[in-house]
Amino acid sequence: MIGILKELLGFGPKVDYAELLKRNAQIIDVRSPAEFSSGHIKGSVNIPLDALGASLSNIRKNVPIITCCASGARSAAAKQFLLSKGYAEVYNGGGWSGLNSKLR
Repeated sequence: MIGILKELLGFGPKVDYAELLKRNAQIIDVRSPAEFSSGHIKGSVNIPLDALGASLSNIRKNVPIITCCASGARSAAAKQFLLSKGYAEVYNGGGWSGLNSKLR
């Protein structure tokens, strides 16, 4: 629980998200379709958190995965879920707008 709190508050290890993109990272936005349509990172895929389990076949295991949402809470849950399903390299990008600025 403390690890998740640290991650949500931005105290986790620093990640070079731009470098992950160079390695063909897949960005998964776990917000609702309505939230996604109001703005998102170019090239990201919208898979709402509650549909993540049913969409595992659409998520590649051989590339880094970056999860994002509105604030970082749902993306933290998505990261933990994907790790529990055998995805080895998953990063919580937090809120999509903040992540978008880190990708430039």
